[in-house]
Amino acid sequence: MTAASLSLGSPLDLTFAALADPTRRAILSRLAAGEATVMELARPFALSQPAISKHLKVLERAGLISRGRDAQRRPCRLEAGRLAEANAWLETYRRHWEGTYLRLDALLEELKAEEFNERTNPQQGALS
Repeated sequence: MTAASLSLGSPLDLTFAALADPTRRAILSRLAAGEATVMELARPFALSQPAISKHLKVLERAGLISRGRDAQRRPCRLEAGRLAEANAWLETYRRHWEGTYLRLDALLEELKAEEFNERTNPQQGALS
């Protein structure tokens, strides 16, 4: 996916595209603890400062981080709003799958009860 194609996507598309990369997810995890400079963010990775800057541009374009200006520093900050939007979108599907799993659990319990009844009352199971 190119930078040009990312700029044409919806905010949700940009968010998920940014989150698809483990380095960018690690950067967001670090920023959840507080703001950091590019050099501080680059430290744990075996990446050059320009490579980290590219990751930061993707995160910034997606609205997941912002960069401020503090004298000579340009600290990066986590912007949780887009993550909340992605979470809200995912929540719809979580509720769907939770309901599906609850129905499956109920069916399994029913089948277990039937199997138990057939084992404890074999003649009654044959009659039904």
